[in-house]
Amino acid sequence: MTTTPPYLTGHYTPVAEEVSASELTVEGTLPPELTGRLLRNGHNPKPGVTPTHWFKGSGMVHGIRLREGRAEWYRNRWVHTPALDGAPYMTEHGPDLTASTAGTHVIEHAGRLLALCEANLPFELTPDLDTVGAYDFDGKLRTAMTAHPKEDPVTGELHFFGSSPFPPFLTHYVADAKGAVTHSAEVPGATASLKHDFALTRRHVVFVEGNVTFDHTESSGIPYSWSDHQPSRIGVMPRGEDGARHTRWFSIEPGNMLHVSNAYEDGQGRIVLEGPTVDREGFRLSWNWWVGAPGRGSEPVARSYTRRWILDLTAGTVDEQIIDDLPVEFPTINEDYLGAENRYQYAISFPDEKGFGGYGVVKYDRTTGARRIHQIGDARMPSEAVFVPAADTTREDDGYLLTVVSDLKQNASQLLVLDASGLDRIATVHLPHRVSAGLHGSWIPDTALDGSAG
Repeated sequence: MTTTPPYLTGHYTPVAEEVSASELTVEGTLPPELTGRLLRNGHNPKPGVTPTHWFKGSGMVHGIRLREGRAEWYRNRWVHTPALDGAPYMTEHGPDLTASTAGTHVIEHAGRLLALCEANLPFELTPDLDTVGAYDFDGKLRTAMTAHPKEDPVTGELHFFGSSPFPPFLTHYVADAKGAVTHSAEVPGATASLKHDFALTRRHVVFVEGNVTFDHTESSGIPYSWSDHQPSRIGVMPRGEDGARHTRWFSIEPGNMLHVSNAYEDGQGRIVLEGPTVDREGFRLSWNWWVGAPGRGSEPVARSYTRRWILDLTAGTVDEQIIDDLPVEFPTINEDYLGAENRYQYAISFPDEKGFGGYGVVKYDRTTGARRIHQIGDARMPSEAVFVPAADTTREDDGYLLTVVSDLKQNASQLLVLDASGLDRIATVHLPHRVSAGLHGSWIPDTALDGSAG
């Protein structure tokens, strides 16, 4: 008997076709300052294709165009990479970095839209989501590129890395505000541990190596697994041309982190890093969901709790603790505070490993320790909540959260616009079909894209 993998069912059921729709129905009032595009990416294999791992599904980008209080259009497009037509990643000449799912994230930098998958080159898209092609920063990107680059809100620089299960294991890159790569360096001491995300502070680049590492025996097509022999560590590299050779590695407790909430230097010069992590059992339950194996949890993330590390660079010590017992993932912040001390952060809550609890949009107040949840409702699942600052802001949480909801009962989806301060609903935009649960996305204001008035 053939069982449909969980990543092709329920909220994750793929969208079967590309659709364009205009003048979407809006309930409530869209703030006129929300003039731009919400873009969201996720794995969405073509009809008839059953990938061996959730992460191997081809990427589909969904776009919602807002302008001056109207929802002008929705459209969804597959990212047309060689892998969409079946081209293999491994060839007789080695890996084909253009054979990408391009299904993890979509960002804008220097007026260029890039669909990302950490094992490959980025793929450039037009503002209407048509595929331009693979992009290698004019030949300066010589490795794969992380799906989680960080744009420094002060300098406009884009920091990113390429990781590999083979030497060089980790390469750090910097592109300037105009999109030109100005620096690259191999990071010494790195291993084959899976590095999905990283952090940027005002003075350092922070890498995380957990217990998930390269495993050539893994048969799902994603060659990684948990290893008790792989050290769990945090690498701290000073920013600057000569920073790589001063990289230091700090041992931490076993675990694995996919996504960083934020990192910064506190008043004592210590590095504070936060993000959801899983333990060995949490990774086992999650991985089995990702590959459709027995013994899996009911959700794609299990036992994922927010952890805080405080690294004292002078003493050479790390203090770490789990700071919340709610299962969450997809942490976000007001990106103006990336690399600086932030008071507020957001996440999506999931049912626990036994299926108890519901989906919600979570707001944390790191100063008071308060936690607030906007409950989404029965059989409804939100996407990562993207923060958009309000005009003329005076407070960190002056702004909006944008999340796309999959509604199984109505077989429909909506874009929810929430007040980031109190999590109250401001507006609902009804989409032309149900959008499958995906991964990451970005708000792209019109000012970021030249010639994007259409």
